[in-house]
Amino acid sequence: MRFMVIVKATADSEAGVMPSEEMISEMTAFNEELVKSGVMLAGEGLHPSSKGARVYFDGDQRTVVDGPFAETKELIAGFWLLEVKSLEEAVEWVKRVPNPTGEQSQIEIRQVFSPEDFEMSDELKDREAALAEQIKAQQAAK
Repeated sequence: MRFMVIVKATADSEAGVMPSEEMISEMTAFNEELVKSGVMLAGEGLHPSSKGARVYFDGDQRTVVDGPFAETKELIAGFWLLEVKSLEEAVEWVKRVPNPTGEQSQIEIRQVFSPEDFEMSDELKDREAALAEQIKAQQAAK
């Protein structure tokens, strides 16, 4: 099972305040544990929403709104993508994360859908599998 571990934004992360070298060191040590255990598929910090945009959809219409976005508590400052056996295992890993702010903060854990979760034709399953292989090949070539 794959889980996205979502680090919620704070006023500081949205202001572009970078983590201290001590925090980076603690996170690097944690990431090394994740990689060594074989559960980490990806993990990154995100720039503040002021450097991003949202695309709103209404039928065929598309509206682009540039950041920043007001509701900090609804924004994401970073993420991990973990492959573990259960939600409980993901929770146990997240409980070991160094507190990203040193203050009150939260990290959300959400299971990622996999192709098996959807009812689809064999043709679509094959196309999805081919896309996954193509992505792996592209990443390996970089």
